[in-house]
Amino acid sequence: MKKKWLLPIFASFMFFTGIGVHEAKAATIADITNTAKAYIGVPYQYGGTNIKTGVDCSAFTQIVFSKLGISLERTSKAQYQQGTSIAKDQLKTGDLVFFNTSGSGISHVGIYIGDSSFISATTSSGVKIDNINDPHYWGSRYVGAKRVANFTENEFGEVKDAEIDFSVYASRGEVALKLAKQLQLDTSSTNSSFPDVKPSSKYAGAAEALKKIGVFTGDENGKFNPGSPMTRGQLSKVLVEAFHLKQQGAAEQFVDVPSAHWANNYVSILASNKVTVGKGDNVFGVNDNVTLVQLDAFIQRLAQ
Repeated sequence: MKKKWLLPIFASFMFFTGIGVHEAKAATIADITNTAKAYIGVPYQYGGTNIKTGVDCSAFTQIVFSKLGISLERTSKAQYQQGTSIAKDQLKTGDLVFFNTSGSGISHVGIYIGDSSFISATTSSGVKIDNINDPHYWGSRYVGAKRVANFTENEFGEVKDAEIDFSVYASRGEVALKLAKQLQLDTSSTNSSFPDVKPSSKYAGAAEALKKIGVFTGDENGKFNPGSPMTRGQLSKVLVEAFHLKQQGAAEQFVDVPSAHWANNYVSILASNKVTVGKGDNVFGVNDNVTLVQLDAFIQRLAQ
């Protein structure tokens, strides 16, 4: 039977607060890492708290921890007062890391995810991964870290006979709906030529409209597969073709999308148009499933 990776849903956790370290028994290292990475690409907005329109650094950490049932204060300075201080050489995944980027004390916060990397909402590129020891910027601005929760060492869970979590990831059908709306396509024709999309399906009109303009052509059996996930590499091809994007000068080359990779040209075009900055550490995440947050961020940039 086919196995799929899922990001766990946290619907019944208790909310923790206070200044001590809490045992996040229901959350694992994989949970905090996957939850944080799901927001990569969300734009930065000073004072922003909406993942669709933009967040600032402390709103990002607050949102991620709230998904795991852990309550954080609203500002980076207030979050620095929570938890227990941790030495830099004792950092663990899930620790909050703080920086002085303004010259006047704590002004930036992120989440440590291991291997000297942390994820945060940056003013330049939105939510992304950086190196905590980056000699050009972060290294000299590091202030300290706080542990507000202990996460278990469990690795990624595998779920059998389950569909993808649509509250986190974007299905092909969802991509079609959002693109058709953004492109203002006529979706009135629901007599789909895809054998697996019935006229009554909510995806029928969008799927057919996008097929007419050559964005979706179906698999080897002509099926649309509306419930299947879409990788970031696949989405890059769809976006380039849907918006008729062209290369705009030199673009960043990602280590996981070499020149021989089928998606190299599409990813390069996206990057040259400032639609993507990758996932940090010069990685695009070409085989990662696209999250709804990432999809919205890409479309928002294309609409500007």
